Amino acid sequence: MRIAIAGATGKIGSLTATALERAGHDVVRISRSQGVDALTGDGLDDALANVDALVDALNAPPADETATVEFFGTTTRTLLAAAERAGVRHYVLLSIVGIHGITGNAHYAGKREQERLVEAGPMPWTIVPFTQFHDFAAMVAGWTEKDGVATIAPLLVQPIAPEDVGAVLADVATGQPQGRHVDVAGPETQDLVDMARRTHQAWGKDITLVPTWSGVFGTSMAGEVLLPGPDAHIAPTTFDEWLRTQRPAAE
Repeated sequence: MRIAIAGATGKIGSLTATALERAGHDVVRISRSQGVDALTGDGLDDALANVDALVDALNAPPADETATVEFFGTTTRTLLAAAERAGVRHYVLLSIVGIHGITGNAHYAGKREQERLVEAGPMPWTIVPFTQFHDFAAMVAGWTEKDGVATIAPLLVQPIAPEDVGAVLADVATGQPQGRHVDVAGPETQDLVDMARRTHQAWGKDITLVPTWSGVFGTSMAGEVLLPGPDAHIAPTTFDEWLRTQRPAAE
């Protein structure tokens, strides 16, 4: 198959491209570095020619809720319109588990706008909600770290390896449109604070973590709201297995 990936130079987009090419598919990388802009539409018509499926793995630059919703809304409308003109038969959207029960999170508001537009759009679709990735905890701590101290919310999550996300998206893209896919998660429930601590240890970093709900994430994300549903697809790679692949920055 010929499959296009929006956000192909990002972490998940590149892993999805690798999984598809390993299986023998032809991958079209949609990114500004390739001269194709999902925000303005420049180059999209040529990029989507003869494409069977389009995977939307775009990420938004950090911004407030209004700007994030505008970014995701514009790119999704632009991609949907170009895909319809090109006769693409399947639109696959990377989404996040639990976003419909959470308020005050700009990124999640943007993802909800993406889902709304895809569901109401002109073409067959699959929306695949994933839990947080294994490197999420350390990334969150990095947002606030200063002088060796970082605040982090004690979220309950069931993290998934980025490589497993790419494999699932590749599998979905080569199949038939499903509508809303079941939640996709890793095999074990984890605490975000402990995940950050263990990741920092693997990286050889000495960072003091301060658990708090007054930082980036609020109490609307407490409890089990970020955990997958009972019928979830469980990916194989554990957090411990992922940790064993991590090395101190100096190595």
